[in-house]
Amino acid sequence: MKDLFFLKSYGKLYEKVEQGRCKEFVFESSYGEVRHIFIKREVPMSINGETWYDAITPYGYGGPRITRCAKGCHSKLVSAFEEAFLKYCTDERIVSEFVRFHPIFENANDFSKCYDVSFQRETVGTTIDGHEDPVTSEFSKSAKKTLRRSLNAGVTYRITKSPTDLSDFKRIYYETMNRVQADCYYFFDDIYFDNCLQNLAERIVLAEAIYDGQVIAAELHFLFEDIMHTHLSGTISEFHQLSPIYVLQYGIVRWCKENGIKLIHAGGGRTNDADDSLYKFKKKFGQHTGFSFYTGRKIWNAEIYDKLCKKAGANQDKSFFPLYRANANKQLSNV
Repeated sequence: MKDLFFLKSYGKLYEKVEQGRCKEFVFESSYGEVRHIFIKREVPMSINGETWYDAITPYGYGGPRITRCAKGCHSKLVSAFEEAFLKYCTDERIVSEFVRFHPIFENANDFSKCYDVSFQRETVGTTIDGHEDPVTSEFSKSAKKTLRRSLNAGVTYRITKSPTDLSDFKRIYYETMNRVQADCYYFFDDIYFDNCLQNLAERIVLAEAIYDGQVIAAELHFLFEDIMHTHLSGTISEFHQLSPIYVLQYGIVRWCKENGIKLIHAGGGRTNDADDSLYKFKKKFGQHTGFSFYTGRKIWNAEIYDKLCKKAGANQDKSFFPLYRANANKQLSNV
């Protein structure tokens, strides 16, 4: 079970965003091995004058994963991991944890007895492997029609692996985030993008849609072995009528086919609604590929958790976790 989201170098990208420090907990025993990457955040309240923390999965997906398991020892391994991680959380003063499990690798199934696991939404992929022409196989009829119209209008694409400059992308991305009035959580700063180039340069693939010599839309992808993850995207508003995003999808699919990539994972919608507009749009490019996204919740210290909730004046809105952060300006743990 290997992927970009399980790399500590990836997790460290989100230390500033989540206002914490990326940690890796490795559990080994005769039963096997479990590795778990998370961000440890300081809780913005003290109890009895003492500082406490909570844990959250870095942006995207992750969660604990079994990297080795002795035959017939799966349940014993998970139970032993839970016991060991409880001790770790006690020593590290970690009160609670919010996990975004990986939909492709389905590690939520492995830890359903350790965490309070809940289904959130479906995510979308485009299967490249096994299809002679993934565009024909995976794109919807309407998507292929719009794609033809965009290509005929003169929109082209450019794919750059390991780009050294993200200036055009950032400009387009920020314009898009402002236009859709996105939460400040999604306004990644220059330091974030500089760190991407510095720490993950070989894993970045930049797709750009070009019209009349100008970049009018762009997508940032992360590549790990034979899986491509669509990360961020944006379009200049005045060129929306040219549907450049369709050309970007076409271009990245062709590039993946030429380079032996087996799957593109585009993620899900903005909400858990089955009719979410973003989800339905992404589904146009992955008619036959989907995954289930689950989250996990865990209170590692119930006594302190309750005291934090009381001090925060938290209501009983069980949809938010941890509850003591529900009234914060940045709701970093929300799905």
